[in-house]
Amino acid sequence: MQVREIIQLKGGTLYTATPQQSLASAADTMAELDVGSLVIMDGGKMAGMLTFREIILALKQHGSSVAGVTVGEVMVKDPVTAFPDMEANDLRRLMIEKHSRYLPVLEGNMLMGVISFLDVAKAVLEEQSFENKMLKSYIKNWPDEAQV
Repeated sequence: MQVREIIQLKGGTLYTATPQQSLASAADTMAELDVGSLVIMDGGKMAGMLTFREIILALKQHGSSVAGVTVGEVMVKDPVTAFPDMEANDLRRLMIEKHSRYLPVLEGNMLMGVISFLDVAKAVLEEQSFENKMLKSYIKNWPDEAQV
């Protein structure tokens, strides 16, 4: 299974913020949408990523008050990225090695979506379920020795 297929399964909906946006506003957006990351866009291009991890670190650094803190101050400016032709196992390995729960998927300079570790787990589970059904069907329809 490739990253391209995982994006197709989950859909390519992107949730974004800008570097100038307040961190509190971005956190509200993430809570309302029930998402763990936002792609930070500036001038039509990806400028970084904001995840709940950066929000927690900002809260710790600023004494639980992020008033006046902008997304640009805390976002990951050069996030690890995936590409559409990457195999799911390579993606999982990359996410584990880089300790990244959310990866933007780029095809050249075009942002195709963001894949979470949960998206990968769901896609792999769905693929394995399909393979199991096919194998069970194959075994069930196996010719009897008496018929051969």
